[in-house]
Amino acid sequence: MALALEGKSALVTGASKGIGLGMATAFAQEGAAVMISSRKQEGLDAAAAGIQEIVPGARVETFAANAGEPDQAEACVAATVERLGSIDVLVNNAGTNPVMGRTIDADLGAWDKTFRVNVRGALAWTQLAWRATMQEHGGSVINISSVGGISGTSGIGAYNITKAALIHLTKVLAVELAPQVRVNAIAPGLVRTDFARALWEPGGDDAGKYLPLQRLGEPDDISGGAVFLASDAARWITGHVLVIDGGALVARSPV
Repeated sequence: MALALEGKSALVTGASKGIGLGMATAFAQEGAAVMISSRKQEGLDAAAAGIQEIVPGARVETFAANAGEPDQAEACVAATVERLGSIDVLVNNAGTNPVMGRTIDADLGAWDKTFRVNVRGALAWTQLAWRATMQEHGGSVINISSVGGISGTSGIGAYNITKAALIHLTKVLAVELAPQVRVNAIAPGLVRTDFARALWEPGGDDAGKYLPLQRLGEPDDISGGAVFLASDAARWITGHVLVIDGGALVARSPV
């Protein structure tokens, strides 16, 4: 079954680099019109130019918005509908992890910020997309969680707790928004991005050697799963968490 996304419009948050940019690029390669959003316009301009270099003629729009601020999210959703006509695919990829350390020692201000972006933000963007077009026309929501939301580890506990909450939010919304909208999640393992640099850089060339597939993930490793979940090939899949982690969970690794 084809994974083509021709005729569809996708909105991807946190899409100026890393996993978000990889997914937006893959959507464009499969024929979707794409709105990419992140906090800084200059990063979005560079990302859009990069997508169009890889996919000449791709329809790529940009809108700067802080994913944790509902008024900015509302403006971005409205701009997406105005420019692209609809939102067929929403990817809640934007996330934050302001601190590392033991959860018991967590600063409550940083804790609140992490939940505001990673959980409340995902709900707010989904509410807006639902009300704007999805309730009437249907669609697919993809929440980017983490294997840390499945297997608890220390060091980034607050972040992992938000990702566990995002998985449960995915399941609840999958029930509530059916049959019009499918809601699924992707749980990446350790991917070589700037966002996760503090986790993989200390390992140097040996980072990822402990995994069954013996390497860290790259943003493109996540993109295929996102294209699948956004496409009609996944039309009978909702409430699912797709783990893409190089085998980390089955190997019981401390990612």
